[in-house]
Amino acid sequence: MERKALKIGKYTIAKPIIQGGMGVGVSWDKLAGSVSKEGALGVVSSVGTGYYEDKKFSHKNVNDKPFSEENFYCEDSLIEIFKNTRKICGDAPVACNVLYASNDYGRIVTDACRAGADMIITGAGLPTNMPEFTKDYPDVALIPIVSSARALKLICKKWKRYNRLPDAIIVEGPLSGGHQGFSYEQCAEEEFQLENIIAPVIEEAKNWGNIPIIAAGGIWDKDDIDKFLEMGCAGVQMATRFIGTHECDAHQNFKDVLLGADKEDIKLFKSPVGLPARGVKTNLQTIIENNTAPKVACISNCVAPCKSGIEAKEVGYCIADRLSDAYMGIKETGLFFTGSNGYRLKKLISVKELIDKLTYGEDYNN
Repeated sequence: MERKALKIGKYTIAKPIIQGGMGVGVSWDKLAGSVSKEGALGVVSSVGTGYYEDKKFSHKNVNDKPFSEENFYCEDSLIEIFKNTRKICGDAPVACNVLYASNDYGRIVTDACRAGADMIITGAGLPTNMPEFTKDYPDVALIPIVSSARALKLICKKWKRYNRLPDAIIVEGPLSGGHQGFSYEQCAEEEFQLENIIAPVIEEAKNWGNIPIIAAGGIWDKDDIDKFLEMGCAGVQMATRFIGTHECDAHQNFKDVLLGADKEDIKLFKSPVGLPARGVKTNLQTIIENNTAPKVACISNCVAPCKSGIEAKEVGYCIADRLSDAYMGIKETGLFFTGSNGYRLKKLISVKELIDKLTYGEDYNN
């Protein structure tokens, strides 16, 4: 089928594919810049930017970790990441993903606007006050992630007080990597699968104008993309498949974990964020079960639901520390997020080759 360009706010993305935001350090300048350069939408993750370039821009480190949310979500690092992203993709649109669960969420959103993000994407909670932090940046497009029509309706009603509506909506099903917008039970139930939650969201969006709907969660290839475009979506968001690229910012050991994973290795885990999270079962889960995991000491204060380490102690690990270990390639204690299809990654290819395959089919050879 012929694909139309994806229009979000004042921006046009030639290929209707959004690369999902992945922190810590999985989607920063190299990946996001390369994706935008190829005509899709690259997304910089704001999570853990204090670790960028070996914590070069973090103003205070404790035990070799960025101290507090001010340094874990480091503005100076984010500015440098966007500067380097622009060196790759020029003026092409680039987005920033900011988790609503982040401590200091509003400041991070404003930092991303100041750094040069054309769009802000927010999930891990309902960003009912998102426009409050972008009022000085009216050209920045705002894109919430939802898992139901009810969530979209609530966001739109709340945003009316800012005289604003979402510029696009990402609908994420329960096959995505990282944190889910569903309970453990719902992740397995048919009614909550992406194919079944899309239509009600599209219908609800019609009540608020012409809001582009973007499908996400478990999308793998051209056939999947075409299926959701035929259902009425304006585009798709994909994350895991971009880990399997040379340009992905993740450590080679991170990529190797996914390349070596079998289907049964990909599980839902408990998280200090209070939501199920999907990743590869590795040594980390074994040492958590054996009570031999590294001691939890909240240094980064990364997410509000964790309550400064209280929830981390309940589940047995600090998510900031374990994601940063994955970023540094430490297999023994790293937390390696992936979508449900991560086991299908078998070799690394370039971003250009991947986008060509997603556009023309798996057999396409550029």
